[in-house]
Amino acid sequence: MENLIYFSMLVLLLASYLGLYRVIKGPTAPDRIVAIDILGLILVNFCALLTVLTGEDFYMGVALAWALLSFIGSIALAKRLEGKEFDE
Repeated sequence: MENLIYFSMLVLLLASYLGLYRVIKGPTAPDRIVAIDILGLILVNFCALLTVLTGEDFYMGVALAWALLSFIGSIALAKRLEGKEFDE
């Protein structure tokens, strides 16, 4: 079981490098926003794997908080790209 978790972490690490590449080299702003959102999801997955590996539930709380903040941030950036204000 631990080997599978470590392999999953390695795959997530590779995916985070690819996401960082897209954030840096993304040709448009929406590409960069999607890459930042994906990096947030990767971090949530890291926290979930750490919860399973260590048995500490603190990491799951961090994952839930990060998922909520990532979702709200993605919506705010999408509205900003459309040219709308936050109160519309």
